[in-house]
Amino acid sequence: MKIIVSPAKKMKADPDSLPWEDFPQFLEKTEQLYQTMHAMSFDALKKIWKCNDQLAQLNTERLQKMNLRQNLTPAILSYEGIQYRYMAPDVFSGEELAYVQSHLRILSGFYGILRPFDGVTPYRLEMQAKLPVAGTRDLYSFWGDIFAVALFAETDCIVNLASKEYSVCISRYLPDSIRFITCVFGELKEGKVVEKATMCKMARGEMVRYMAEHAVTNPEEIQKFDRLRFAFSPEHSNENTYVFLRGVSS
Repeated sequence: MKIIVSPAKKMKADPDSLPWEDFPQFLEKTEQLYQTMHAMSFDALKKIWKCNDQLAQLNTERLQKMNLRQNLTPAILSYEGIQYRYMAPDVFSGEELAYVQSHLRILSGFYGILRPFDGVTPYRLEMQAKLPVAGTRDLYSFWGDIFAVALFAETDCIVNLASKEYSVCISRYLPDSIRFITCVFGELKEGKVVEKATMCKMARGEMVRYMAEHAVTNPEEIQKFDRLRFAFSPEHSNENTYVFLRGVSS
């Protein structure tokens, strides 16, 4: 069983807290992206990044100084978004860190698929960015089925905690032999399940923490998840979609 999550836009460098273990497995493709972006103008990068001048300047400076092989940070400690704050990997036990290294995979537009202790450097590149590279029109074309093939070689069961922007890189290539379980975190509004972006990110992080703390190896075990006032809803779930509702008893 593997768990997939999205990256976060906000990143930090922390080469000292824990050592990184390996280079990302698709580093050669990352180098292609780096070379393409490094040659782009400030205005072109800002358009790709869809950000303000301050963030564009920060990330342009990062590109100018970027070294993909030195002063790296374990991926799981590098991301600082809401999901990662609720996951709180910096306070994982040794056993929990070993669990996520084995089971958790971070999907990245820049690095491809990351294991938690793969060494990374801060970057900005969302999967939906319209970046033509190596004869392809965008990142979905550039990466193609690489994410999916890599995951399918590791497992026949995937727990999807990623946003659609990233999970589609797996789901569009699913064979019948792979079980793909998407977790939905929402509230009931007029009989419909409504998801709120911030709460979803919080819940996804908490779910990773829950799975690590309980050393979950069977996806049915996550139906017991009960944090942030969420509870599993059998009525709204099926074999491939686990729905957790907030403020409603299971």
